[in-house]
Amino acid sequence: MKVLLVHNSYQKPGGEDRVYQVERDLLRAHGNEVIEYCRSNLEIEEYSSLERLMLVPRTLWSSQSRREVTQLLCTAKPELVHVHNTFMVISPSIYSACKEQRVPVVQTLHNYRMLCPGGNLVRDGRICHDCSAHLAYGVLHGCYRGSRAGTAVVASMLAWHRVIGTYSRLVDRYIALSEFTRQNFVAAGFDPDKICVKPNCVYPDPGERTGDGAYALFVGRLETEKGVDTLLSAWRQMTQRIPLRLAGAGFLSEKVKAAALDMPQVEYLGQVPSNRLMDIIKGARFLVLPSLCYENFPMTVAEAYACGVPVLASELGAMKEIVEQDRTGLLFRPGDVDDLVAKVLFAWNNQEYLRRLGRQAREEYETKYTSDLNYELLLKIYLSVLPKEVPRENEQTVRMQEE
Repeated sequence: MKVLLVHNSYQKPGGEDRVYQVERDLLRAHGNEVIEYCRSNLEIEEYSSLERLMLVPRTLWSSQSRREVTQLLCTAKPELVHVHNTFMVISPSIYSACKEQRVPVVQTLHNYRMLCPGGNLVRDGRICHDCSAHLAYGVLHGCYRGSRAGTAVVASMLAWHRVIGTYSRLVDRYIALSEFTRQNFVAAGFDPDKICVKPNCVYPDPGERTGDGAYALFVGRLETEKGVDTLLSAWRQMTQRIPLRLAGAGFLSEKVKAAALDMPQVEYLGQVPSNRLMDIIKGARFLVLPSLCYENFPMTVAEAYACGVPVLASELGAMKEIVEQDRTGLLFRPGDVDDLVAKVLFAWNNQEYLRRLGRQAREEYETKYTSDLNYELLLKIYLSVLPKEVPRENEQTVRMQEE
């Protein structure tokens, strides 16, 4: 199969980039021909003053992206296009190019950007669905990076493409990473028949760890909605000196660095290269995900499971679907520092219990999240949007009908 993959990376690398790379490598490993159209928001840093002024209309509709994708469709002739992200340099203009060339489109729903300018359904630290119906709320509250002007740009893009039916007419199939995510998009008006569920996977298999782990670990964007403040507050209240390592980057990086100076048991690793991440996960006793927002399916959970590392996560959204209490990890009330402290202390001081959870986490990976199982699901989704072949005995009839 020949597939065109489309991905717009952000200025800081994250889970979406890892998912894109894993699925690209997986497709190639199974003999598929992969063409890539990739751009990055880092391009914006090199824009001239005039180009920055043009960023607003380009975010709504990039003629350059549409022209370049059209050229790829005409020259490479892929059988389908799989879009991971178009925000903000690529823009949704490419969907119409695919429709014009009659190439089916599959879109992975990595976040909630189509429903929310901020992309995470969170406002002021609380879950918010207001923009699913009225994007003006997001502009009023400056939900995109705390800027009303920036939010107005994103909201205008979403509003325009909702009006012209880009998301409803030009995408043939959506991939939600969890059933919870699927239900949120259905509730917002997306066609349920167009949304399939396929979780993330880990490729290649890193293998199960051999030790018990020596620290708690956080991996992710250092942002308020990721629960970083909750995590640091919990460690300040911890009655035991439990080592904590944090890997990632974001607006709270300086706050994490300061916390590491105040608390010797806390270590800030910065942005960790993907080739080192698995060793760091294997060295952890457990992974902590204190998110205050809906997670779709964090790659770090699949990676922890693959390594046989249990997960402590906020009892929120899809995490209740992915992390099973007392089987693959523990759940705590989102934003509740006391509950997080209690769960961390319990887990840290019950090593045999954690070993059992780690073994079961690895079993969960082998049952649901291996690359072979994931490729089968991905291929099934791809085949569902491809034109059905006409049986040989019916070819003449079809030709006569067309004539």
